Amino acid sequence: MGATILIVEDEADIADLIAARLRSEGYDVHVAVDGPSGVDRCEALGPDLVILDLMLPGLDGLEVCRRIQQRGRVPVIMVTAKDDEADMVVGLGVGADDYLTKPFSPRELVARVAALLRRVNDERPPPDRLILGDVVLDVGQRRASRNGERIHLTPTEFDLIRALALADGAVLSRAQLLLEVWGYRDGAGARTVDSHVRAVRRKLGEDLIRTVHSVGYALDLSGDGEVSGHEASVVDAGSVDGGSGEARR
Repeated sequence: MGATILIVEDEADIADLIAARLRSEGYDVHVAVDGPSGVDRCEALGPDLVILDLMLPGLDGLEVCRRIQQRGRVPVIMVTAKDDEADMVVGLGVGADDYLTKPFSPRELVARVAALLRRVNDERPPPDRLILGDVVLDVGQRRASRNGERIHLTPTEFDLIRALALADGAVLSRAQLLLEVWGYRDGAGARTVDSHVRAVRRKLGEDLIRTVHSVGYALDLSGDGEVSGHEASVVDAGSVDGGSGEARR
């Protein structure tokens, strides 16, 4: 499962639409329907990111943001139907990291979520070891083992499985992998990604990387190895209105 995201939104249709799209990208999504429950759910869940509506019953989004930031730093994307610079400035002032005005494309929201999570992760020192079930990646030594047995990976294969591991279960498109692992954008390079994924599967286990049809790949510790194209393509178009040094995956 990917990063945990809390949506605080009182309009059920919008919350459901955002949640469905984020779940299709591999995120663990939870929803709160008003300001007070948003504060409580944030404390209980400890989410990696909060998507917070500005206009909420009980407590408005600004007060919710202020309270959750007092309890511990959490990335926040503020969502509002008001295109008001003053609201934006105040929101950023109480701890919001980004601001999105309705209507917006679900694709734009997903891109902003991924960018913010990546920025936050880049601020943290990378773990020395990544533990992926029975597979262990020693990042410093660039070594891989499975059930205690050393497995030889090429540099590119190691970078590929490391990129998927650090995505924390989120789906990475072939274009994203090409840019992150190979360092270039080239739509014709999809076969390169596919061939390296096959090589990693042969060495580390066929079920370690799952295929998301028409989208890309993600780390999979459930053993399923595959998800359907329907799950991966929910509301792809349209708009929304209104310290141990180890990481376990």
